[in-house]
Amino acid sequence: MRPTPTAARSAASTAPRRKLTRAQRKAIVAGTIGNTVEWVDWALYSIFAKIISEVFFAKSEGAVALLATLAVFAVGFVMRPVGAAFLGAYADRHGRKKGLTLTIALMAGASFVIALTPGYGTVGIVAPVVLLLARLVQGFSAGGEFGSSSAFLVESAARGRRAFAGSWQQVSVAGGVLIASLLGTLVTSFLSDAALHSWGWRAAFVAGGLLGLLGLWLRVSVEDTESFTRARAAGRARVNPLKAMFVEHPAAALRVAGITVAGTLTYYIWVNYLPTYANLATGIPLNKALLSQTLCLVVFVVLLPFAGLLSDRFGRKPTLSVFAAGFAVLAWPLLHLMSGSFLSLFLVQLAGMLLILGYSANCAVIMAEQFPPEVRATGIALPYALAVALFGGTAPYVTTWLNEAGHRDWLWLYVAVASLVSLVVYLTMPETKDKEFD
Repeated sequence: MRPTPTAARSAASTAPRRKLTRAQRKAIVAGTIGNTVEWVDWALYSIFAKIISEVFFAKSEGAVALLATLAVFAVGFVMRPVGAAFLGAYADRHGRKKGLTLTIALMAGASFVIALTPGYGTVGIVAPVVLLLARLVQGFSAGGEFGSSSAFLVESAARGRRAFAGSWQQVSVAGGVLIASLLGTLVTSFLSDAALHSWGWRAAFVAGGLLGLLGLWLRVSVEDTESFTRARAAGRARVNPLKAMFVEHPAAALRVAGITVAGTLTYYIWVNYLPTYANLATGIPLNKALLSQTLCLVVFVVLLPFAGLLSDRFGRKPTLSVFAAGFAVLAWPLLHLMSGSFLSLFLVQLAGMLLILGYSANCAVIMAEQFPPEVRATGIALPYALAVALFGGTAPYVTTWLNEAGHRDWLWLYVAVASLVSLVVYLTMPETKDKEFD
């Protein structure tokens, strides 16, 4: 029996639309580039942490100044939940575009402040105070960035390609770290030590700020998502998205935090901080460690969209579970294989980044799929930011402390336990690959 025209039209309307339209491609490109340059500014701090410690803090013996610098790094993460609450709610009330424009302006401005602030030898205690304030602003901005950019990219996707579109959020984050790493590699390789400490690291922050202005221009040029405009036109916008998230979607908010625990810890150790840690723990020169990071990031960025396609085909749960189970099993051998040679660091960092693909390709889409559009940016941003502040922001400090305290062998246990916590969440959460999405 042949289907009626009405039935055929109904089937066509519900069939997955996998091809991206021209407008969707433009939105994803603009969102990705804007997010990339935002994360250049954020990543530069951890890359130049050792130099910043020598410039902004009084000279101290051992790793005291570096630990103070990493404490400022961690304090910046304290502002991420605050930024997530305010800027996520702002994006849910006023649109993804306005939210993203505000976050990148704050991040670029703080980068210029860090670049232009005199060191401790010139202005004394004012230097670390200004550094702290600038890092707080960057933390506030980063807190709102993830929720708004994730919502924007996933809402811009074709049906059946949500993980692919969401993976570009992490392509842009890794791309920002890659550019920052490349800047770090260039200035540490081609400048003398004196030039690097006096102006080379500052030039990298100025470059990051200028890229932020480029991202601001790109974000002003795009339209808001259909999901947001439809929800607002239908009268579904909430006066207080933050309250609505807690009251109406508490289980989803807890799930987002659990999804994030292992992902943020392993990401900030392997992708952001491993060059500095390897330099401290094994004595490998910083420029060689940064070169390893840059090469691994190239592989990571290239493979991320393909990992997103795997998630769209096989589901969120299997691909996330491979990531968490992999670190639970391999954390000990990977960290014990790292020595002072370039090859050992490269192989350890590459293996870790290949595992992290399972998290990074999924995190934006799985979190966006937990919430309706009227609270989506807030629902993604705040639970994620809380988990990142607790586990990601403290990761460089904890790893450095463990190394200095003679407990380097404990780091693998920290990673393995966090991975097991998230693995339980992944195995027990509902699969959302084919969930209806507006």
